[in-house]
Amino acid sequence: MFKNIDKKTLAKLVILQISIITVSNFLVSIPFEILKLKITWAAFTFPLIVVATDLTIRILGQSTARATIALSYPFAILTSITTLLIDDTLLSVALRIGVASATAYAISTLLDVYVFQIVREKYRTWWLAPLISTVVANIIDTYVFFYAAFSNSEDVYMAANWIEIAGTQTIIKILIGILFFLPIYGLILNYFFDRLKNKS
Repeated sequence: MFKNIDKKTLAKLVILQISIITVSNFLVSIPFEILKLKITWAAFTFPLIVVATDLTIRILGQSTARATIALSYPFAILTSITTLLIDDTLLSVALRIGVASATAYAISTLLDVYVFQIVREKYRTWWLAPLISTVVANIIDTYVFFYAAFSNSEDVYMAANWIEIAGTQTIIKILIGILFFLPIYGLILNYFFDRLKNKS
């Protein structure tokens, strides 16, 4: 899997992914309401994972994206659990959130790589592949995570409200991904392509 992959670049990508996951896992333990809709702050950070993954596929290829996901998975569990324990979260809750988050991350991002590549090969429009993969990845990630982390959890509030929060979180993550992170994706992609043109 790691053959012919730049190890320094791979290490930076893994650190980026783990950082986003860890911050999001801390923020998911802070629920709030907006317009009477239950949500957590993680809705505003986790869509960055999809952007980072899609840019990795587009610029460095599928093998680098898959290697990044594989290496990030175990570290994501450890850093997430540690962060939650430091925040005085119950051990059982921290373990569930850490494992649930990393598992949802791995499933959704691997699916993201697959969907992104299929759409990219079929349609040449730059924005369509990240748009579709953002929608698919966020739906899968959110529902897998909230079910695994909070269904019958010791966290009474989250156990009672995870379905509503997951629904709201999914919609907001998709909207944030499309309205804010898709344009950022386009800008970063143009920046890299311009650099490649200037080098040639």
